[in-house]
Amino acid sequence: METYGSDRPFSKVCAKQARVHLFVCRITSKEDVVMGTLTVRENLSFSAALRLSSTVSQSEKEARVKHLIQELGLTKVADSQVGTQMTRGISGGERKRTNIGMELIIDPAVLFLDEPTTGLDASTANSVLLLLKRMSCQGRTIIMSIHQPRYSIYRLFDSLTLLVGGKMVYHGPAPNALDYFADIGYHCEPHNNPADFFLDVINGNFTVNNMTSVNSSEDVNLEELSSSRQSIEERLVLEYKNSIYSSNTQAELEQILLDKKFIMHPAARTITYNSSFLHQLQWVLQRTFKNLLLSPQISVAQVVVSIFLGLIVGAIFFGVKDDQSGIQNRMGALFFITTNQCFSTVSAAELFIIERKLFLHEYISGYYRVSVYFLSKILSDMFLRTITSVVFSCIVYHLIGLKSTSAAFFVFVVTVTLVNYTATTMTMAISADQSVVSLANMFLSITFVFMMIFSGHLVNLPSIMEWLAWLKYLSIPRYGLAALQINEFVGLKFCEEIVNQNSNMSTVVSNGSMSTFGTTCTGEQYLDYSGIDYTSWGLWMNHVALTVMALIFLIIAYLKLRYIKKFT
Repeated sequence: METYGSDRPFSKVCAKQARVHLFVCRITSKEDVVMGTLTVRENLSFSAALRLSSTVSQSEKEARVKHLIQELGLTKVADSQVGTQMTRGISGGERKRTNIGMELIIDPAVLFLDEPTTGLDASTANSVLLLLKRMSCQGRTIIMSIHQPRYSIYRLFDSLTLLVGGKMVYHGPAPNALDYFADIGYHCEPHNNPADFFLDVINGNFTVNNMTSVNSSEDVNLEELSSSRQSIEERLVLEYKNSIYSSNTQAELEQILLDKKFIMHPAARTITYNSSFLHQLQWVLQRTFKNLLLSPQISVAQVVVSIFLGLIVGAIFFGVKDDQSGIQNRMGALFFITTNQCFSTVSAAELFIIERKLFLHEYISGYYRVSVYFLSKILSDMFLRTITSVVFSCIVYHLIGLKSTSAAFFVFVVTVTLVNYTATTMTMAISADQSVVSLANMFLSITFVFMMIFSGHLVNLPSIMEWLAWLKYLSIPRYGLAALQINEFVGLKFCEEIVNQNSNMSTVVSNGSMSTFGTTCTGEQYLDYSGIDYTSWGLWMNHVALTVMALIFLIIAYLKLRYIKKFT
């Protein structure tokens, strides 16, 4: 059953005394769209800052927020966090009222609410509806959908519209609905809830003279039941078309059209903003950083994990030596560091998925532009990843005992951070239009595995067949590992002493460096064998490639977010 409420046409409802309109429908429950880490006052202030005109002073906005808190009965919890899945906050009814308050901040003449009592107990739901009733008496028109309202809630509504299969079966005053259905043969039992009764009638579970449509026999013919329901729907539609309610509504609609000299057709789905780009960016960025700091499971946990991994890697490869084993240990450490930076960015897949409903609601409501939201999320996430990358780099670099020069350490930190940035942007590009975190993680895992294969450690890149060799240019770990190898291996020597002449192994001189058959003596030799250009440009070329890839991924992520389906 779908119902849309108004006993008068929409335009006149707005112009005359406000009423409460019932809108009962078979749709999924909608969650409250409010930032759980912020307090009630902060959420209302955020709505006021972005949705009220820039001509309204800050003091006036604060006064409106204070008045709204009092009106909604939220004074005791005004400075309490709303609450998230990880932290306990205010009650369900208070959360609902906060959500309603964020819409009331602009003082709308018409307020649409989607199941405002979902998830609330009967007493709390009743208190929320009583609040809405008081608000309607102050001049607002409230149209809502509601899930299984009890009678004390149902009797608060002024008008009711019932739809079945998209066709109207009743439109008029809510108190007259029972009499109307009784006149056409559907009588509601004395102690039956009218809302439940309407659902039963429209679903075909009632027949004329208050008899159930289900056959008394044990075996029910589904085809006959479906046919019976179809006939009931057709009869309900026909009865309404012939009723006085239909003729009165049609006459009033025709009168409205006659009174209007022209009809304005505003652009469909046009969103207007009451604040500038910079003003939006300031508030959204401030809220995003505050949400990050107040979510220890996101911020603190990532830093702790980075420290833990840094200590583990540093302990495993502690104090590498300048001998043949040092080559293998260095390569193992650098490979692990690079791949770890890639796989650690999988958490960024949740960046746009967790707040999808909040973003869509606030964007459609005119809080901010897509670009503002995108920049805020990117800047806050990159800030956190910069900290984790620098902390991780400082720990592993000194514990492993890599090249002890400040320039080499600086290049190491920049490379590790840039790999993290690029992998993060790729994660965002893949997950920006996803709605399920597990699905996005699956795509990311497959992508990173292929990139890891073509990183240059598991397989010698010059030996790969030509028809597959091009895939190495798409590997983020390859660029990061190559830069770290050049930074570490250039200038290192792994066999200072010439092999004893009495040894069975002979020596040769190649490019002015000493090597033995089967032995690598200099870092440059190892880089030559791996097919890595270790010139100055060969080093920074990897950073340029990572930067270009990051920019491309950012553009893809923004376009996905910009053109994601926002309206239903």
